[in-house]
Order: sequence, then structure tokens, then C-alpha cells
Amino acid sequence: MQRTSESVPSVERENFNHLVQDIGWFGLALPATTHFLSAFAIRLGASASLLGLMAAIPSLIVLISAGLAGWWAKRYPDSIHALYWPALGQRFAFLLPALTPFLPTEWRPYWLVAAIAIPALPQGISTVLFLVMIRESVEKSRITTLLSRRALSLNLGVGISAFTLGFWLDNAPFPFNYQVMYMGAFILALVSLWHVKQTKVLFHAETPEVEESKESVWKTAGFRKAAIVAGLAHMTFFSIVAMTPMFLMKKLGADESFLAFYALSELTAAATVSFYITRIIKLLGSRTSVAIGLMGTGVAAAINAISPTLAFTLIGGALSGASWTIAGNSTFSFFSESTPLENATRYTRVYTQVLFAAMFVGPLIGSNLVDLVHIDLASVLLFGAALRFMAGAVIQADFDWNFRHWHMPFSPSRLHSDFRNSGQD
Repeated sequence: MQRTSESVPSVERENFNHLVQDIGWFGLALPATTHFLSAFAIRLGASASLLGLMAAIPSLIVLISAGLAGWWAKRYPDSIHALYWPALGQRFAFLLPALTPFLPTEWRPYWLVAAIAIPALPQGISTVLFLVMIRESVEKSRITTLLSRRALSLNLGVGISAFTLGFWLDNAPFPFNYQVMYMGAFILALVSLWHVKQTKVLFHAETPEVEESKESVWKTAGFRKAAIVAGLAHMTFFSIVAMTPMFLMKKLGADESFLAFYALSELTAAATVSFYITRIIKLLGSRTSVAIGLMGTGVAAAINAISPTLAFTLIGGALSGASWTIAGNSTFSFFSESTPLENATRYTRVYTQVLFAAMFVGPLIGSNLVDLVHIDLASVLLFGAALRFMAGAVIQADFDWNFRHWHMPFSPSRLHSDFRNSGQD
């Protein structure tokens, strides 16, 4: 690892601020794809299987293209320069859906799959390099704080945007309402990219890998544990994410205005928890925080499944937002703690591939249960809740991932050990 000759404290503060502002602007764009793309597809007649494919196929493409990150990075002097073009290509996921109404009616749901699958190719490279860039631009001891601030900025941006867009979509004529939303989201995403471009590398991890690093990263115990924890968390969480708006719209009669309120309940809780993420991780340890957060999302899914009215699901939305904020931030903290900065591109590439493999498999679970096994949507949500809770228990139980030792979950000695070690790098 090489430190640049520039004044680290002042430049690092600028990096920190740009990375917080980047995610804030990106958050303003994000509801167009995360909260309302499924609603757009449902309005166009998409089935549960197609919704599952919309969530799964981009993850599969990212899984494959992430393997190109090392090759791409070697063409540039550092991660910031290498990141620009893939990050720009990724942002076309906000623009391409705006073209949907120009296509024949029967093609429109399938075009939505293509519209988010095409930008997934550069997204795989971008995701790996962005994680490397964070580790190269901010002190390791400040990464958890940065993630906390980014989570707060993201949730505030998404909350403001989702609330505004929900009423716009409900009152403007269809499909013009969606077209304007996607074009506006693309512009906001470009502002986010400008902030990324202003970031400077301070702690340079050499991209060319030394000969002895060619050994599989899976032989590194810390990486193996971090990757499996993150994979379990993401697979089970995303197993029913695509089915939730379908349940709200088809079973409880939600419209875009209610989806905006639901998103706001998620994001208000998430933004509130963001203030305390650093404390939570320091108190419990990052792995235990992943487990508890994931179990919380399981409880949230169960609440949604048994809700008698739409208003009651807002409780599930709030719990889901708060819990996934804890789990999602803790997975990257656990990864950062468990792997060295040297050869960061290589470790991060494989870690990213694990995440997107999980995010490819996960959505297919829920959609296939609905369309192939013909299980009703409420039962699918309950099944997903059980998966999340069991995965959280396995993560907290802490296999050594060689499957030779098993530790009891939530034992006092384990929690005490997590507390003692939580401040260590």
C-alpha cells in the first residue's frame, strides 16, 4: 500500500464529503429503479416470473462482468480513473426504461428486463472498482463512519425522491409519468457521478498482483467467512424483495402513492438507524450486526404477510428498512475487517461476484414459488421470512466455514468476544 504525498487529512475530508454527496444524489435517482420499476412492469402486465427475472438477470450479468474488473483496472493509473466509464454505463439503467412506451405493447415487459440488464455489464466492473476506491480514498478506521454517513445520505435522498415520485406517478398520465421520472433520474445520477470523479486516491493498492497472490482468495479464512456471510445475507434478503410490491398491489390494492408511503416508512427508519450504525457495529461486532439485522428483515416480511390492511404494512416497511441498513452496512464492514488492502481489487472482485451470485439466486426463489409451485403471495413472504431468520441464526452461530467447529449462537462468551474485538482492524 502506498500513501500519496498530498495532505492526507484535508484531501481525505474532501473525499469523505464527495462520497457522501455522491450517494445522496444517487439516492434521489434510485427509487426510479428500486421502488417503481416493479410497479411499472406490473402496470404493463408482467408476471411474478418476469419480476423475478428483472431482479435476477442483472445480478447474473454483474456476476460475470465483475471478473473483468482486474483487467479493466490495469488499463488505468488508479481506481478513480478506471471507474469513470463503467460508472457512466451503469447509470443508463435510469434512462433506458424511458424508451419502453415506444415499443409494441407485447414487447414492453421484456424490454424492461433488457433495459436494466444491458447496464449491468458495466455495473459489474463499476461495483468492484467503487469498493476498491472507497478503501483507497478513506482511512480504514473511518470506513464504518463513512458507510454510516452514506447510508444516512442515501436514505434521505431515496425518501425525498420516493415520496415526490409516488404522487407524480399517481397524478400524471401513464406512461408519460414514468418516462419523465426516468429521464430526471438519469440527470440526477450524472450529478452523483461528478462527485465520484472528484475523489482522489490516497492509499494506493497496487493493481498488478504479485506472483504469490495468485493463490485462491478462498484459502484465506477471513475472506471465506466474510464472503459466505454476505452471500447468505443477500440471497435470503432478496428472495422475496421482488414479490413485496406485487403482494401490496395485487393482494392489498396498493397504488403508486401508497408505494411512496411504504418507501418513506422504510427510509425514515433506515435514516434514523444510520445515525447509530457505527455504535451498533462497535458494540456487537460486524458479524453479529449482520445476523441481527437479517433476522429483523425476516420479522418485517412476516408482518407484511399477515397484515390485514395496507396501513399495517408500514410497520413491516419501517422494520425492514432499519434492519437491512444494519445488515447491509455490516457486511461490508465485516469484509473490510477480514481482508487486507493489498490486492484489494482481487479480493473485492470475488466478494462482489459472491454478492451478485446471491442476488441472482435469491429473486428466483420467490418468483418460482409463485408461478411454478403456485403458492400464494402471503405464504411466499412467510417462507422468505423463515429463510432470513434461519440465515441470521447460521451467521451468528459462526461456523469456522471448514465445518469442523460450531459455536452456540448469541452465547455470552461470543458476544463478549465480539465486544472486545469490535474496535480492532
